Amino acid sequence: MSTTKAPEELLKSLRTGHRFLLTSHMNPDGDAVGSSVGLARILRSLGKGAVVWSHDEVPKLYRRLAGSDRIHVGDSPPSGFPESFDAVITLECPSLDRSGLESMLKELPIINIDHHLGNEHYGVVNWVDTAAPSLGEMIYRTARGLMVELDQDTATALYLTLITDTGGFRYSNSTPAAFEAAAALVNEGAQPTQVAQWLYESQPESAIRLLGEMLPTLEIHGERVATTYISSEMFERVAANTSDTEGLIDHPRSIAGVEAVALLRQVDENQFKVSLRSRGEVDVEGIARRNGGGGHRNAAGFLAQGPLEELRQKVVTELEEALD
Repeated sequence: MSTTKAPEELLKSLRTGHRFLLTSHMNPDGDAVGSSVGLARILRSLGKGAVVWSHDEVPKLYRRLAGSDRIHVGDSPPSGFPESFDAVITLECPSLDRSGLESMLKELPIINIDHHLGNEHYGVVNWVDTAAPSLGEMIYRTARGLMVELDQDTATALYLTLITDTGGFRYSNSTPAAFEAAAALVNEGAQPTQVAQWLYESQPESAIRLLGEMLPTLEIHGERVATTYISSEMFERVAANTSDTEGLIDHPRSIAGVEAVALLRQVDENQFKVSLRSRGEVDVEGIARRNGGGGHRNAAGFLAQGPLEELRQKVVTELEEALD
């Protein structure tokens, strides 16, 4: 495991608090869901109260995680908020507005745990480790610091965060710490075969049909940049939703010679969620941050306003500059 332990200030806050509200970013991914479910289970094993609140629905891929059905979803706060909670724990939110619940969460002290570049350190407690391969790996270190033994479901949730955030140990964050954490979690009962089946062999039909809609939009720009888009009409044609987009950007990134990719997903008229991916030293986090978003060096995103083709060309220009 990593030699960097969970800070004592964080462990003290978790030991002394009685009831916690956990949340992550909008449109939660595998790291967000697995970390939230995993930490909630760890806190409950200590006799604490823990409620997970997500602005958006859990993607279908992750609904088989034990405890995912207990996540409170939507804009309305869970029962007893805020008076019955001691603190909010934000996971994977470099800025509080990424949660989609900013105005309400400010009513409570905030414990900020993250591994994204550009975290704003907005909590009363901040643990930001940008070298961590996944937030779930940081939650595992937290469990070690709290002297908690994991059960099979908790270990599996945290193992899933490693698989999703490292792309099945294909990305540059597949560090020794990632493999050490994976081995430790398997020793604690994580089920690698089950996780692989959930992620790679249980795709809903709507996700495959949405892939079929997206691929004809593929454009290669100068051999090294690829872009695709998904319009609102495409979602409607195949009865898909945003959770069906998980992993679609990996298809253009798999093209030989392509080093940077953008997927523009329409969320409203003239509004698009721009997802960016890259290889090696190509930094897309800087592009996202300049446009009001954030992420990691090789995986980032932001919201943008404007006509599709104008945005597409703007993103291509910025990616080509990053490549140069």
